[in-house]
Amino acid sequence: MMPLSLAEVGEENIIKRIGGSPEVKRHLENLGFVAGGGVTVVSTLGGNVIVNVKDTRVAISKEMAVKIMV
Repeated sequence: MMPLSLAEVGEENIIKRIGGSPEVKRHLENLGFVAGGGVTVVSTLGGNVIVNVKDTRVAISKEMAVKIMV
């Protein structure tokens, strides 16, 4: 298990766990990040990542990406 921020570009991963406060977890779940769901990193820039999750492209900060374990 590793944080999403370390995932390879183009590699599909399965979300294992979402960390952080209840507010952060709720925010990430609203964006489509749920345990058991698939996520693919499209690109990274300075630790910030753009991902495809549930057929939607989403940009998240490095701080959020380290809370998503794949």
